[in-house]
Amino acid sequence: QVHLVESAGGLVQAGGSLGLSCKASRSIFDIVMAWYRQAPGKNRELVATITSGGSPYYVESVKGRFTISRDNAKNTVYLQMNSLKPEDTGVYYCNYRGIRSPYWGQGTQVTVSS
Repeated sequence: QVHLVESAGGLVQAGGSLGLSCKASRSIFDIVMAWYRQAPGKNRELVATITSGGSPYYVESVKGRFTISRDNAKNTVYLQMNSLKPEDTGVYYCNYRGIRSPYWGQGTQVTVSS
């Protein structure tokens, strides 16, 4: 079992920035990591992924505003969120794409006010 501990989210005004981190209890070497989010009353949706080599993918709605990164030596993945919009509000989850099964962070609340 892999435990993923996310940093605290927060409350930020539209146009502001916020960074999240997710530390795994074991090595993330050769593991694709991802961030998802879930708005109230909505399904969980993919935000970004990053390969073991550091190649990122972003959904169109966050492209150019969010940056996913990783530090394998620290077993940690990050999500830097800039130019935040109210529609970015939701619970953000770190995801470890293990071969046998995925593992999830506990979720952290990000609220963007207008």
